[in-house]
Amino acid sequence: MKNEKQISIKEVAKMAGVSVATVSRVINNNGRFSEITRKKVMQVIKDSGYRLNMAAKSLREKKSKTIGVIVPYITNELFSEIVLGIEKFFFSIGYSVFICNTSQNPQKEMAYLRILDAKLVDGIICISGLPNIPTDVVRQDIPIVCIDRKPNFENGAYYVESDHYIGGVLATEELINSGAKKILLLTKDKSISVNQQRFDGYKAALKKHSIAFNAERIIRLPGTRSNFEEARDAINYTISKGIEFDGIFATNDWRAYGALTALLQNNIRVPQEVKLVGFDAISVSEYCYPAITTIFQDTKVLAEKAAELLYDLMRNHNKSNRPKHIIIPVSLIKRATT
Repeated sequence: MKNEKQISIKEVAKMAGVSVATVSRVINNNGRFSEITRKKVMQVIKDSGYRLNMAAKSLREKKSKTIGVIVPYITNELFSEIVLGIEKFFFSIGYSVFICNTSQNPQKEMAYLRILDAKLVDGIICISGLPNIPTDVVRQDIPIVCIDRKPNFENGAYYVESDHYIGGVLATEELINSGAKKILLLTKDKSISVNQQRFDGYKAALKKHSIAFNAERIIRLPGTRSNFEEARDAINYTISKGIEFDGIFATNDWRAYGALTALLQNNIRVPQEVKLVGFDAISVSEYCYPAITTIFQDTKVLAEKAAELLYDLMRNHNKSNRPKHIIIPVSLIKRATT
């Protein structure tokens, strides 16, 4: 019968008739001991209900077998797929994962980074919603890998991202090749690297095809409401102002769906009168009507590359031979809106 009170490793050693060091070697499967000794110790552990004090072990070894994941919105389909991929990778190798949802709140993000630091996590993966990632609030020796946000290299962080610039080029060229010349860019009014790279790709495609850049066709959304609502209302306003356009590049699929809804509400035919391209290839782009042409981000590869990089950094702190920046290719998924 198992004891209700947690017993110590010394008591386990006494009941098994071995030293504390031997019990420790058996538990950690490290060092020399016989199979008879192993079975004896494990039987005592089973009968007594002994549980290893992981906190004490973490302090001794300075390893917790845990990592932290910072995510701006766990309800975001793209982010949740990435987080699930990270959790799957680390669980398969015996690690626990703390998932910290920040709601894009700077104070909350800094608080979570400090909490993860205090919990002695072995590494952190950060999908930040902030222009500047406050990774300097954690220990200097803790490995940090960022996804889709460019960190400050002075603090030793690494990052993995999709090729947002090429994504911007592909999206804009798809609109141009489908006949659009007056193309709106529907983006978020936030100076994070993702938005800037997609914007740069948009401008590069216009220049390549000798289409003049028009600042009037750049619509920056404040980000105070949902992407869908802000995009729908912005397109309705643009139509009411009489601004001419025949194409829309929305920098995520919910913005694209909001734009599509506004167009249909105004009896504007898609794609006959206005072409539309989104970004991310989440489910809403596939299942709305008409289905939205979009840029595919490979969440599986993003998660795998970030997890593999972090695990490698945690095992070996010689970082000089590792790239700090890994870019994952994107691709165009052509659907009914072009």
